Amino acid sequence: MKLSRSVSWFLLAFGVWSWFIWVTFVRNLWKDASGLAFDDAGDPTTYFWVHLLLAVTSFLLGTAVGVIGFRGVRALRRERRQG
Repeated sequence: MKLSRSVSWFLLAFGVWSWFIWVTFVRNLWKDASGLAFDDAGDPTTYFWVHLLLAVTSFLLGTAVGVIGFRGVRALRRERRQG
């Protein structure tokens, strides 16, 4: 399958954006002082584990989408150089 230049760049940008957003979210989750992420004893709550699972899933999906976009951009550049 061949991706267009715009689709390849969009997928690559989406992967990078996903990492940026979710890394920021995990940092904020880790530093949460509102009582949602950690209970009074400092132990993680269900809220913490669910949102950490969402973040890890988003990291994996963002990485997969970004890799597909990167491969598409690289293939288009290779094709342009060859002819």
